[in-house]
Amino acid sequence: MPLKDKPALSPNAMTVLERRYLKKDPEGRLIETPDEMFRRVANNIAEADRRYRSPSQVAETAETFYDLISSLAFLPNSPTLMNAGRELQQLSACFVLPVEDSLESIFDAIKETALIHQSGGGTGFSFSRLRPKNDPVLSTSGIASGPVSFMRVFNMATEVIKQGGARRGANMGILRVDHPDILEFITIKEDSKEMVNFNLSVALTDRFMEALRKEERYPLINPRTQNVVRHLPARMVFDQIVHSAWMTGDPGIIFIDRINRDNPTPDLGAFEATNPCGEQPLLSYESCNLGSINLATMLLQNREGVDYTKLQETIRKAVHFLDNVIDQNQYPLPQIAEATYRTRKIGLGVMGFADLLTELRIPYNSNGALAFAEEIMSFVRREARNASAALAEERGTFPAYSQSIYARQGLRLRNATTTTIAPTGTLSVIADCSSGIEPLYALSFHRRVLGGLRLPELNRRFVQIAREKGFYSEALIAKVAATGSVQGLNEVPKELQQIFMTAHDTSPEFHVKIQAAFQRHTDNAVSKTVNFPKEATPKEVEEVFLLADQEGCKGVTIYRDLSREEQVLACSQTEYC
Repeated sequence: MPLKDKPALSPNAMTVLERRYLKKDPEGRLIETPDEMFRRVANNIAEADRRYRSPSQVAETAETFYDLISSLAFLPNSPTLMNAGRELQQLSACFVLPVEDSLESIFDAIKETALIHQSGGGTGFSFSRLRPKNDPVLSTSGIASGPVSFMRVFNMATEVIKQGGARRGANMGILRVDHPDILEFITIKEDSKEMVNFNLSVALTDRFMEALRKEERYPLINPRTQNVVRHLPARMVFDQIVHSAWMTGDPGIIFIDRINRDNPTPDLGAFEATNPCGEQPLLSYESCNLGSINLATMLLQNREGVDYTKLQETIRKAVHFLDNVIDQNQYPLPQIAEATYRTRKIGLGVMGFADLLTELRIPYNSNGALAFAEEIMSFVRREARNASAALAEERGTFPAYSQSIYARQGLRLRNATTTTIAPTGTLSVIADCSSGIEPLYALSFHRRVLGGLRLPELNRRFVQIAREKGFYSEALIAKVAATGSVQGLNEVPKELQQIFMTAHDTSPEFHVKIQAAFQRHTDNAVSKTVNFPKEATPKEVEEVFLLADQEGCKGVTIYRDLSREEQVLACSQTEYC
């Protein structure tokens, strides 16, 4: 895209960039413009080409990458924008660290977590290997305090470390449903002061889900001895998960056996944990570099369809960019560098899906949206793999290729995974588009970012259409600001009420089905929140969890409005929707 066609950054984008991303001098004064940031990142990531291409080609790549990100057609994850071409040079957002059943391993993990959070990354852990509470500790003749007690130490360590100097670190804590301490884990965040720096997920097994369907008991297994210690009714445990999620939004669930059936390198180990938002399963010490294509920029000039030629070219450039990030990265630990180079995983996803639907007049809450989701994401994965295969021809396959499922299939790839759907929180603010594959949250709302700063947002596409169709008025905007929705407003044509459905207007069933449609064509997993109104019942949450299993999702997260003291997104004239 030529320089003159670069989109203007929105006021909210400028606020976020100035607060978090742009370089500052020791006194905190800005010494970088957004354009200089895009140049810094593009030039630095292009340098990886020196290993494979001529100096003139490196310069061409730098220009290609600059056009790619400054046009807002694609953005890499936040640490790449923050740190590429700077002293820190830590470019990954996602890490998984092992937590073994020893005091040494636990506190090594806490130290490693501190280094990662300091560098701008988030961490995921499985605490399933830790012996349960009251289990004997032979070396001291004492008894174990259990995984939840050690999670509190991780939480406190996170509290005192600023992530990259700009935000507190984010963690994912996972416990298998067959761990003896599972009930304590499920309910821990019902106390709002507990685990404030953690998202929690229960790892549900096929065995548990089968017991749930049959209304049977299932075994709890001591990870130290592998012995069955007791049995619990699967329905009772599932009901407790549902109740706690209804109360607080935590825990989410992941289907751990389903995740492992898609493990591209099973010979290297099994997945036990994910990154903080659940979309990126990783082996111990692996990191992943994520990036998202802004689908709202992929319209044909007549705005009546998707420009698949442009999308194909954008995917090819984005895969090249993300593969280069792996080589340019300064990893926080040597074990992370080794594990990351071994599989060279990247996660290309999308944002602006809801914006694209509104442009094409497709209601989010429709079968048309489901079909379109599959069409778009199947194209993204196919072209991402084609791009990875082309890089493999030029640069070689990932080192663990011979231990991968692709070697058996005869598919030569540069990257063990290529696609992931991330939440794109602040990235979507920079790109001025809807987040990830979420519906429009509301047509008017506040976004709480950067330690409590509230950014107002009014859907510009709705305002534009309202003006074009002649039903715009200040009184209408005031009504929209009060609720965030246009449902039932006589001033707004019925067709447009359908097109501009928000997260709370969308049925929970379609939230899940959209997620499943994307999951069917995604290597890793999908970050998606099923939004419920405050009045929703636990039964409705249960139905979503069961539907997610039925539809083949790898996990699911729900959030019921007002179920936490603070929430990131809130309607404009009321504190919350």
